[in-house]
Amino acid sequence: MCLSAQVSFAASVFLVGGGAAISIVAFQRNKRYLPLALMPLFAGLQQFTEGFVWVGMNGNDPLTVLWGAMGFIFFTWFMWPIWVPFSVYVLEPDDSPRKRLFRLMALIGLAFGLLLYIPHGLNSDMVVVELNNQSLAYEKSMWLDFMMPRWLTNTIYVTLITLPPALSHYKHVRHFALTLVAVIVVDIAFLQYAYISFFCLLAGLATLHLVYIILTNKCARECPELFA
Repeated sequence: MCLSAQVSFAASVFLVGGGAAISIVAFQRNKRYLPLALMPLFAGLQQFTEGFVWVGMNGNDPLTVLWGAMGFIFFTWFMWPIWVPFSVYVLEPDDSPRKRLFRLMALIGLAFGLLLYIPHGLNSDMVVVELNNQSLAYEKSMWLDFMMPRWLTNTIYVTLITLPPALSHYKHVRHFALTLVAVIVVDIAFLQYAYISFFCLLAGLATLHLVYIILTNKCARECPELFA
């Protein structure tokens, strides 16, 4: 998390615990929920890695910063553009005309994520973490800036994580897309100085919306043949 190591680790425990618990519920209730249920757990693991970025920054330990940052950006740039459309794809009814689109978006997310992440594993000098307003800033670590303007990279990223839930068959998953849009608006309006770190924190907390959907089995109301 963007505030301190202690807060990052606390958020990690909260999200991993909640994600693990709801994953068990999803497994027992309907396995179609499972990819969604894993998202809070993954968000917690991401916060855990950022905690080590703080540990490295506070201890002037570049190696800890590097490994923590590589873990953090693995989720940020590689995993989420794949996992969000994949989760919606798994949840979608088999006869839905949008199911192929979600699969295609997951594949696009895979290619996009590889372009964002792999260069940093090949050249650690590309991993740049700074302190900005007492927050962690990763904004100078975007390799695709050499290929396209940053606004285009951000637009592709936001599209991959918001459009699939926005087009979902299920109303409450579409509501989750609105939650993500609210996170993006707050991030852009108020947190530009470290927007990558803050976005991941806020989006991680937003995954608690998915916990509500699964606990209340909202999808059963619209697709009882799959979820009743």
